[in-house]
Amino acid sequence: MSASAPITQDVLTIPRKAPEGPMNIVGLTRPALRDALIATGTPEKQAKMRVGQIWQWIYEKGVRDFALMTNLAKGYRAELAEHFVIEVPEVVSRTVSADGTRKYLVRIAGGHEVEVVYIPESDRGTLCVSSQVGCTLTCSFCHTGTQKLVRNLTAGEIVGQIMIARDDLGEWPELGRAPKNETRLLSNVVLMGMGEPLYNFDNVRDAMKIAMDNEGISLSRRRITLSTSGVVPEIAKTAREIGCMLAVSFHATTDEVRDKLVPINKRWPIKELLEALKSYPKASNSERITFEYVMLKGVNDSDEDARRLVQLIKGIPAKINLIPFNEWPGAPYARSDWERIEKFADIVYKAGYASPIRTPRGEDIMAACGQLKSATERARKSRAQIAAEAGITD
Repeated sequence: MSASAPITQDVLTIPRKAPEGPMNIVGLTRPALRDALIATGTPEKQAKMRVGQIWQWIYEKGVRDFALMTNLAKGYRAELAEHFVIEVPEVVSRTVSADGTRKYLVRIAGGHEVEVVYIPESDRGTLCVSSQVGCTLTCSFCHTGTQKLVRNLTAGEIVGQIMIARDDLGEWPELGRAPKNETRLLSNVVLMGMGEPLYNFDNVRDAMKIAMDNEGISLSRRRITLSTSGVVPEIAKTAREIGCMLAVSFHATTDEVRDKLVPINKRWPIKELLEALKSYPKASNSERITFEYVMLKGVNDSDEDARRLVQLIKGIPAKINLIPFNEWPGAPYARSDWERIEKFADIVYKAGYASPIRTPRGEDIMAACGQLKSATERARKSRAQIAAEAGITD
């Protein structure tokens, strides 16, 4: 495969505009919004100013009704309402864990559903966002991987997940009052929900550019982390066009094991992945790459694995995020014993790498890492089926 060949999937993204009816503004970049306004009658000389005004109403103030945009003339507001809508995904259900984690089941165009998770911590609030309905990667330890890929999410459906979480958290300023002077409840976004973000690159990029825009949601690029299973040709592009932090679902130290856990490894094996990470433009001591490593009992948790991992990542500014396996119905693996996880972490730490052990969150509501799967696609495979697909034998 040539370096310039595009990374594509046989999967559709629902277009922003239906054949008939108003266009949804949510998810349009500033240039796209400008073009849309001009196409529907806004004078070209006014378009840039109008984009800025509408942008702030939607993304800074959370307004969904053109009639409330009081710095626009009434006639112009009516014209906007005729041609456009401001729509975000519909919240079907909201479940709260005993530890405060919130899981939202949201419905998007076509009646499909995805899951979004908000994780409150003492120093931050992290939203785990989905980029696809289902997933094509079939990682054998991941519940989402047992669900077939349906389609990519649009940029509006991706940034819309941030907006509905801010709705629920009450983070929009009250109209007519100064913005709230308080610590943000939603301070970080991780693209670690359903789907492989780099197989939906353009929509993910546009959504994150909207989220990072200083006149709106205004999230710092360093508070956004994109997690990939290893779509090697898109990694450098992520640094250039998004500029966010990078995490890699690594999970194994040999190609033999990683082929089973993360099947994309058959296309871009460990050596190719590590070469791409070593040249990642944003990689530095202050912006380290996170290696996500789920701890699976008797599969990838030996002292030898820990030592191999340290050798593999040598030369890459990195931290290792150790994830105790979050079991789900029919899962073909078990969580490593806590003593084994601590021994693994100690070997990595003594080699000079941060090796935090992630505290499982939201397990009681199936909101923990690797457990997401939309309700409409929850027909479960048997343990034997999943194990067979993972290449696991007794």
